[in-house]
Amino acid sequence: MKPTRRCFLTTGLATVGALAVPDAAVASAPAIECLDYGRSFICNTAPANAVRFWVESRTILYDDTAGTQLVIYQCGSCKSENTFAPDHLLHEDNYDFMPIYGGEDVLILRRHADVRDRYREVRKATELWGAPIMRLHYGQSVTELTTFEQIRDVTATDTPLAGQTELTDENTGLRCVMEYPIKTMNISHDQGLWQVDTGPIALPDLARRYDPPVDSIRLAYAVFNASHFCDFVVEQPTPIVRDGQDVCHVYHYSNPVSMPARNRVLAVQ
Repeated sequence: MKPTRRCFLTTGLATVGALAVPDAAVASAPAIECLDYGRSFICNTAPANAVRFWVESRTILYDDTAGTQLVIYQCGSCKSENTFAPDHLLHEDNYDFMPIYGGEDVLILRRHADVRDRYREVRKATELWGAPIMRLHYGQSVTELTTFEQIRDVTATDTPLAGQTELTDENTGLRCVMEYPIKTMNISHDQGLWQVDTGPIALPDLARRYDPPVDSIRLAYAVFNASHFCDFVVEQPTPIVRDGQDVCHVYHYSNPVSMPARNRVLAVQ
């Protein structure tokens, strides 16, 4: 994933008013669509396990050459379990389990303590837990916060914040909008600065086309304090080094990369 292959997009979503935030933050413009991440779930239908997953972030993947788009939903992580067993409910050799839905396909990530070949698996959604039902809710009013004062004032309230980060690759004609709840917002009253630090989010590799497209996703944390770039740290095999020697490899967020981007901070109600 090379940041030099992505360029800044000058177009994007506009702001909207009608939110219970300071008056200075309210603008009159076409509505922004943003999920309500407190109330959005994927409900499955298999009789054996009609499992419900929380939607933690979404990524809209655009193929501007083909004129298509795909919405990818990254679900919250859980642990490997012996579902509905009478006892010993957790696997002894335990791992983190995360499903990421993209159309008919699901990317499953299994993160053990060490790097293993089974970390990534792509399956058809209906083969896993039956046909998924998207129980998605959207913010009734969404406002883009564009100044330090707006971000500072809303951060000091209980109004949920969300972010949208847009990337593009001119060489492939692929672009994406990643949307996610902002879990950590830093505010410096002394310096008049803010900084988003949040994740995980579903970061696609835009340098080439994948089949299926959901296989392009890598988990990442996003950090930004301006509208025109975003820094990412991506989950990947990472060596554990002791006395100059690789002891083992683990999946860890490592090797930060900075990319030109279009970032928005949103107040969502």
